[in-house]
Amino acid sequence: MNLDKQNMRNIRSLIIFAAIACLCVINIREVGSVISALFGILAPFIWGGAIAFVLNMPLRALENHLFKKWTGKWADKFKRPVSILLSFVLVIFILVFVVMTVVPQLGKTIMEIGNKLPAFFNNVLCNLEKMFAENPQIMEYLNSLELEKFDWKGILSNVVTFLKSGVGSMLTSTVSVASSIVGGVSNVVIAFIFSFYVLAQKEKLAGQGDRILKAYCTEKVYIKVRRVLSLLSTNFNSFISGQCIEAVILGLMFVVVLTLFRIPYVLLIGVLIAFTALIPIVGAFIGCVVGAFLILVESPLEALVFIIIFLILQQVEGNLIYPHVVGGSVGLPSIWILVAVSVGGSLMGILGMLLFIPIFSTVYTLLKDDVNARNEKKQLNNNKSSS
Repeated sequence: MNLDKQNMRNIRSLIIFAAIACLCVINIREVGSVISALFGILAPFIWGGAIAFVLNMPLRALENHLFKKWTGKWADKFKRPVSILLSFVLVIFILVFVVMTVVPQLGKTIMEIGNKLPAFFNNVLCNLEKMFAENPQIMEYLNSLELEKFDWKGILSNVVTFLKSGVGSMLTSTVSVASSIVGGVSNVVIAFIFSFYVLAQKEKLAGQGDRILKAYCTEKVYIKVRRVLSLLSTNFNSFISGQCIEAVILGLMFVVVLTLFRIPYVLLIGVLIAFTALIPIVGAFIGCVVGAFLILVESPLEALVFIIIFLILQQVEGNLIYPHVVGGSVGLPSIWILVAVSVGGSLMGILGMLLFIPIFSTVYTLLKDDVNARNEKKQLNNNKSSS
């Protein structure tokens, strides 16, 4: 009797789930807009949680090493807040250092290019005049186009109309951009405040989550979910720390090699490549483009040498350092790292590249353990049947 009731409950739950799934598929646009609006509301808290997760690594290092011997009444009150504050200061200092190293030099280079543009255009005009003088057939071809037949008044009228309409759209865009900036700043402030509270009460929040999970799940499901969450946490921590170590190694490699070859902007390029290398696999190429652009203003030949050095060091980093440092830290073979970066980048851009490597690593570990367990079980059954 109890079995029949349980079967009826399962069938009823299945029917309700199927009905809800069908309604969601039929009204997919409305569901998508609701989900998008929900994510927009929760965005500051999602980013706050992500910030707290990243800052938890330096926080633990400070508490377990720097303030390990700080005990007593004052330590209980101020150890955590001081560690959180120092973690925020450390990350902000790194960001400010990168910006202050790269942006001024980049602005100076752009100014130099702006100063050189008039001479460049004068050279272009002189070369064009010389080319027209030496090749009269070009002028004959231009004359054959009968440019005077174009309705220049109509074209000018259309341009004026476009500019008039553009002023209104420009004002609308300005108001929209201003409101977006205000909303973005408020979201950033809320995210940082939320991350501070999460870090301050992380043990309490973890305990609450564990009790909720235990209350609403069976023991078997609870153990499995805990294992998956533990794997995800370990893989994300290992990936972030491995990515930071790999970025520092790559930046130091560029500083040393570029110094040996006497390439300009050594420190700037090293910092820039180390920072952009936090984006898996493709990030360093962003630093290469900016670095080559900076060197090109000084010397095109040195810019070419820099690109050759970059390609060589990138091969060394991609084939030797990255698979061992990052791949080894998350337990994922290099081929699957490439797949994770490609899939994540296609779906979610740079954020997807950062998220999908630890997610793939978790799935890979769970699948590997399940395959090994099933094979061992089959082997055990075969041994029993043969005996």
